[in-house]
Amino acid sequence: MAKTIVSYNVNGIRAAAKKGLVDWLQEGDYDILCVQETKAHQEQVDVTPFENLGYHHHWYSAEKKGYSGVATFSKQAPDSVVAGCGIEKYDREGRILRTDFGDLSILNCYFPSGTSGDERQAFKMDFLADFSDWVAELRKERPKLLILGDYNIAHTPIDIHDPVRNKKSSGFLPGEREWLSKWFDSGFVDSYRHLNAEKIEYSWWSYRAGARANNKGWRIDYQSVTENLKDNLKQAHHLGEAKHSDHCPVFLEIDL
Repeated sequence: MAKTIVSYNVNGIRAAAKKGLVDWLQEGDYDILCVQETKAHQEQVDVTPFENLGYHHHWYSAEKKGYSGVATFSKQAPDSVVAGCGIEKYDREGRILRTDFGDLSILNCYFPSGTSGDERQAFKMDFLADFSDWVAELRKERPKLLILGDYNIAHTPIDIHDPVRNKKSSGFLPGEREWLSKWFDSGFVDSYRHLNAEKIEYSWWSYRAGARANNKGWRIDYQSVTENLKDNLKQAHHLGEAKHSDHCPVFLEIDL
């Protein structure tokens, strides 16, 4: 059975809802929607419109109000829900939410950004290293993984509108890109790039200088699958017409 799965950094779910998120979701009728950067706790959001569309929903919010957070909406109730990775400094920011559907585990992730300075860049690099180790252990228990969300890294020059000028920008630094290369060499498949080897599509644009209108973007949102799911991938693309955020949704159809 094919499932449609969408990952979307909404940059504030309440703001996105005011821009028509629910109507868009009703039209798309996706099986699973994983959102990042909710910037809200569940009790701050009117969830009735999502429930009226038939979605179960699970939230993992940051301790800090109005910051970070992830939520997973699914037509099918998950068999299990696990919040966090057990490392306090990341879990207090609400960055990882796992939902299990049969033998598939989906990790809805919001990787840290390093754009605000050296301290957060160091935090980001720590997260990348710790996340790799944690996932390696999880794979022993749950070998079929879909790890999606905002990775906050553009992998190769084809994934960013101006690789030369951005070579010293957080999100395209050599160490970040090297981590992502090692990630994909460790048994994970970039579903979008696997199905679209040379295609140029972006998932995030700055709000400045008409970046989206001029398509000066970055591809920093991913749906990675373990190698054992590679042959199940049917289609992957970006839903660029959705404009509820500075990101656009990333779509995947996978045969489960």
